[in-house]
Amino acid sequence: MIDHLEPEFVEFIPEELATGTLYVSMEYATASHLCCCGCGEKVVTPLTPTDWRMTFDGETVSLRPSVGNWEQACQSHYVIDRNRVVEHGPWTRAQVERERARDRDAKARHFNPPAPAVHQPAPVPSPIPTARPKGLWAAVRRWMSGE
Repeated sequence: MIDHLEPEFVEFIPEELATGTLYVSMEYATASHLCCCGCGEKVVTPLTPTDWRMTFDGETVSLRPSVGNWEQACQSHYVIDRNRVVEHGPWTRAQVERERARDRDAKARHFNPPAPAVHQPAPVPSPIPTARPKGLWAAVRRWMSGE
């Protein structure tokens, strides 16, 4: 198991990757490295609002969320935290499927946001009826005025 990745900022990810190097292309918003389990498979992590986020503190790199190599035979799962590789253990098939569903939902929300609500003006309240005077003389006055 590789326990440390050294970042190398490049424009293009090279064809041949060196073990222990995390290649980062800011121009193409991509990071890539060889799988940290040692199997030699190439791992590509797109840096987008719905995929991975990278932080660089001037010396070290962190990558979130975790890297899960579910399509590869090794099934490795780890986090890159300040150049250190922290193993997180395997996931069940159900966990992988839940994460894939969450990922699809996040992409759908990001790339197809709901249309903004149409602003409807507030209804104008009807005037509050005033209380009518009660009593015999009030009734006579209403009758006389035609109300």
